[in-house]
Amino acid sequence: MNDRKLQELALAVIDTEARAITGLADEINQPTFIQACHLMLACKGRVVVTGMGKSGHIAGKIAATLASTGTPAFFVHPGEASHGDLGMITTADVVLALSNSGETGEIVTILPLIKRLNVPLITLTGNPDSTLSRTATANINVRVDKEACPLGLAPTASTTASLAMGDALAIALLESRGFTEEDFARSHPGGTLGRRLLLLIDDLMHTGEAIPRVELTTPLSDALLEMTRKGLGMTAVIDTRGGLAGIFTDGDLRRTIDNKVDLNEALISEVMTADCKTIQPGMLAAEALQIMDSTKINALPVVNENNELVGALNMHDLLRAGVV
Repeated sequence: MNDRKLQELALAVIDTEARAITGLADEINQPTFIQACHLMLACKGRVVVTGMGKSGHIAGKIAATLASTGTPAFFVHPGEASHGDLGMITTADVVLALSNSGETGEIVTILPLIKRLNVPLITLTGNPDSTLSRTATANINVRVDKEACPLGLAPTASTTASLAMGDALAIALLESRGFTEEDFARSHPGGTLGRRLLLLIDDLMHTGEAIPRVELTTPLSDALLEMTRKGLGMTAVIDTRGGLAGIFTDGDLRRTIDNKVDLNEALISEVMTADCKTIQPGMLAAEALQIMDSTKINALPVVNENNELVGALNMHDLLRAGVV
């Protein structure tokens, strides 16, 4: 088999699966799609997604997508459901079952138990006349004309269609619930968006003895030693009452040298930046990043409502936390 033939086979798969997805548009326009959405929106518990084999893998992904977009959901293996896991399903739940044939034995076996619980059953099947389809409260037809597999055996186009329909349901529900970026971040605290929308200054700032600080009367040479010890590329300057009087940064040091100031004779009060940018506890780390970006600075002192120094933060802290 030459390279061109390999490409032709791959392109045929893409074409077959693309047509399978396009064909779902008609099903979304059917009343059963809307009915399924309303059933899940009205659910007081969780959407329990189940499927066997390849459909089981797709069901797991759909459950994860639902859960991360505002619809509480989890996957239950239909084989394990007959051996105790059915206890995970409560009367407040909705069951979403995937089966291309609509006759998957492990799911058909638990149908009487689902019916006894009197929970709504939504099915994604490729056979509207199947046992699952007829039993369902709402059946969505995800039938495909053919599988992408040339033998017509391996679930390919059919699983792609089910996956796309699951995404369609999840996003329709997301919009209906008014799900926001902040909601998404709470479901993804380890992701970039989660870190940007959830991490606070308090989570990252240096506090206590780790804060570089000197008094107004401190010699510049001693202030440089404090900067070196604390390693934040800056030192805060405080007044006699503990309030923030200013800041001295690496940039200030370069300007001081350019101005031919004697580093051994000058006081920090003579070379510091008095009117400096500050942040307060409770602010988002992303807000600190925005201030640093807009003002071209790499460090910020953190002060409370009384202008008392309570912390320090620099760009490296934001980088380590993944906010940048």
